[in-house]
Amino acid sequence: MKQLIILITAVTFSLLITFSVQGQTQEDSLAIKQVALDYIESQHNVKPEQFERAAHPRMVKRTFWTNKKTGKEYLRETFTDAMILLAETYNQDGDKFPESPKKEVIILDIYDKTASVKLIADDWIDYMHIVKLNGKWQLVNVLWQFNDSEDH
Repeated sequence: MKQLIILITAVTFSLLITFSVQGQTQEDSLAIKQVALDYIESQHNVKPEQFERAAHPRMVKRTFWTNKKTGKEYLRETFTDAMILLAETYNQDGDKFPESPKKEVIILDIYDKTASVKLIADDWIDYMHIVKLNGKWQLVNVLWQFNDSEDH
């Protein structure tokens, strides 16, 4: 009887694990990682089309910033159009990033059609929300900060 209970418990546990990852496939994980890489590599490689491929047109990127005169912190926002322009212009001279820039992508969670991702770059980290719309994973939210918050 004890062995039967152990067997039933093991089978139940296996089924729970199977059902909890039902929406996630290896293809989804690779596509989500590619969105994060397209986001950062578009700036490394001066390829705005790479950013456009990754981001939803209504993407918002936020960080905290400090007003230098008052010392007060506030929320600063950037939108898709500004990020496309940044990808076009930021690293034109090839001097904004190390020769082999850091770009570690950690998928924190995937649930069906939403994902949370952490991107660790050289001087900052980005927390991203990525959504699957019409079969395509797209970046919709970014919250970032410099490694040294005093740089804000």
